[in-house]
Amino acid sequence: MISNLFIPSLILRFLKSVILELWLILMQAKLPPQKEYCTILDTQDHWEAQTLTVWRQADKHKIPRICFLNKMDKTGASFNYAVESIKEKLKAKPLLLQLPIGEAKTFKGVVDVVNKEKLLWNPNSDDGKDFERKPLLEMSDPKLLKETTEARNALIEQVADLDDEFADLVLGEFSENFDLLPAEKLQTAIHRVTLAQTAVPVLCGSALKNKGVQPLLDAITMYLPSPEERSYEFLQWYKGDLCALAFKVLHDKQRGPLVFMRIYSGMIKPQLAIHNINGNCTERISRLLLPFADQHIEIPSLTAGNIALTVGLKHTATGDTIVSSKSSALAAARRAEREGEKKHRQNGDAERLLLAGVEVPEPVFFCTIEPPSVAKQPDLDHALKCLQREDPSLKVRLDPDSGQTILCGMGELHIEILHDRIKREYGLETYLGPLQVAYRETILNSVRATDTLDRNLGDRRHLVTVELEAKPVETSSIVPVIEYAENVSEDILKGSQEAIENGIHSACLQGPLLGSPIQDVAITLHSLIIHPGTSSTMISACVSRCVQKALKKADKQVLEPLMNLEVTVTRDHLSAVLADLAQRRGSIQEIQTRQDNRVVVGFVPLAEIMGYSTVLRTLTSGSAAFALELCNYHAMSPQDQSTLLSRRSGLT
Repeated sequence: MISNLFIPSLILRFLKSVILELWLILMQAKLPPQKEYCTILDTQDHWEAQTLTVWRQADKHKIPRICFLNKMDKTGASFNYAVESIKEKLKAKPLLLQLPIGEAKTFKGVVDVVNKEKLLWNPNSDDGKDFERKPLLEMSDPKLLKETTEARNALIEQVADLDDEFADLVLGEFSENFDLLPAEKLQTAIHRVTLAQTAVPVLCGSALKNKGVQPLLDAITMYLPSPEERSYEFLQWYKGDLCALAFKVLHDKQRGPLVFMRIYSGMIKPQLAIHNINGNCTERISRLLLPFADQHIEIPSLTAGNIALTVGLKHTATGDTIVSSKSSALAAARRAEREGEKKHRQNGDAERLLLAGVEVPEPVFFCTIEPPSVAKQPDLDHALKCLQREDPSLKVRLDPDSGQTILCGMGELHIEILHDRIKREYGLETYLGPLQVAYRETILNSVRATDTLDRNLGDRRHLVTVELEAKPVETSSIVPVIEYAENVSEDILKGSQEAIENGIHSACLQGPLLGSPIQDVAITLHSLIIHPGTSSTMISACVSRCVQKALKKADKQVLEPLMNLEVTVTRDHLSAVLADLAQRRGSIQEIQTRQDNRVVVGFVPLAEIMGYSTVLRTLTSGSAAFALELCNYHAMSPQDQSTLLSRRSGLT
């Protein structure tokens, strides 16, 4: 138990930020996390959009969790409203394990519903260390005892409805008097219900003053699962060999890259050679550390269920899967394939588990970045390489026409933070170009094209003739769908297929209208004639040129990123917000009511929402909040497309 442990408020705030960041990474991984999840919620009317996003990820990966209702001492705090919000917004069944003693300025402690005790914190103590636990008595707290007894009876009935074993116990021995039910029996049943994810335990307190933090830590150890209680089918394929997920990378100036790993099976030791499945490379761990916040303790080994900090891995990136050797990975793949055949599954399921990674959406913003001088370009390249290892959502590419370095990110704030980190951590004063929206292009009709490349290099003649067809596809596809006609010889494909596909992929990186990537396109190769001695580079070049010729002949369409938008605004400012969204080509789907606020739900093009936070603050006197999420890429209207092309060409 950790009830008497002193937890500084800075630690809880640090825990909250680390939990959100860590679990956003872990829960997006195709290998699920081994542990539990604690959600820290606000007792006032505004919840962060990140809370809902993380909760949906927890649902997706079936993560057991508990809720901590924070800021109970803040003006406007409402325990009952927060509980109702859990039901309404998170669609969860709350199990009230605590009740607050007072709210806002009168908040002074919590009631332990399970044990019928009250925990009171010293009002003169700001660190939360000084508190006492007292049983509720009829003589001293008649009203509070009555409320707690009613809440405990309701909790017992709720848990009995969700757990058959506990229901049999209650109906058999304690049906006449719930007060006789031992707290240990109820706690065990709550633990089972939490693991089954049929309900969510709810606690409350104030992190700033550390009120309620100690019982929260007790609840984490009591109700959430340990690694031994989580079983994964893929672990049997490794037969006890090492299987770990690299979920975070940091760069230390003295020690180099530090890789955080979650160990699923096996053991990690210093000087151990490991194999990276995603990077298909073998590296050696030089040192093994156990992280305690910013303190790192060197250890001789670490087993499954733990988080390890490794030193010496120069190629491992966020989201990579680590195993003991390449042969271990191949053996696991064979076992998975045999298991899949027994259960009539597709092999893709096994591949997905073995090749785990972080699912990151495609970037929607990009801008140029330049060093202060040409001499600093290698330093900038090194900084961007390190940042890409840490952050998979960051993409860096080189513009083939201008030679400039292009940063591609998830939003304005994302790119601003990266810019600041380059200055702060690497000492580089870089210059950012104007932020631009990452458009896409597609075609509207089928076209055929033929191209011939005939070059003499030295004493060798390189001759290729290609005929292919480009056509639109109905299903959304970021990469081109490549098909081969029946008359294309298999002998030609054996030696040239990789060169052909490289040429097609390179041609689709830049469309004919804006130079944006092409999507939703299928390329069918109808004919390929290759002169003996022709290099694969020439084949790729000819195929790429032929694809570009076909794309230019087709009717073209610009696709723009369409965002899901949710604006929470007071009734007084609703009309101003709606009028502003109408000017931004927004499409309103519905207007919901949440207490005294209105929630506007709709779609809006990303190009129209740049700088929206400043405008929204001005329109609503800072009272509104909004959340954005990429929905899909949507075809622009002919008028909007014409305006965009004219602006890009400098005509307007």
